[in-house]
Amino acid sequence: MVGMKDSRPCSIAATLALVGEKYSLLVLREVSLGATRFDQLVRNIGAPRDVLTARLKRLVEAGVLEKVEYNERPKRYEYRPTPAGRELESVLFTLMAWGDRHLQEDGFRPMVLEHSCGHELVAQVVCRDCGEEVRHDDLTAHPQSPGWTVTGPAAA
Repeated sequence: MVGMKDSRPCSIAATLALVGEKYSLLVLREVSLGATRFDQLVRNIGAPRDVLTARLKRLVEAGVLEKVEYNERPKRYEYRPTPAGRELESVLFTLMAWGDRHLQEDGFRPMVLEHSCGHELVAQVVCRDCGEEVRHDDLTAHPQSPGWTVTGPAAA
């Protein structure tokens, strides 16, 4: 039997270890919308201050956000996305699109994003080379970790 320490090597698991907690993703949502100051984040997210402080510290340490002083006396900071943090916006867009389709009643969408071309953003995953939308049936997984197959550890 495979224990937790022997679980499949996985970039999804590593990413979730960093940003998979609800408040971390909501921090990224707020910062991407322009709410960068601690009091704005507390208000807009509704997280306890100590929890939010811990999430911000972790995101800064991981290089997803940077802490920038905006006031000397008293010292005040805001949180801005790094290039790595901005890359996570596409994850937020796809989570939002899924939630709009599957969790909102009567077609209500709490937020609509407009692209610079003037049209509404509709998040989708496409193949980098052919540009086609990705569908589950079009994918083939190729495990790269030694000793692992698609369905689990290779037989010894």
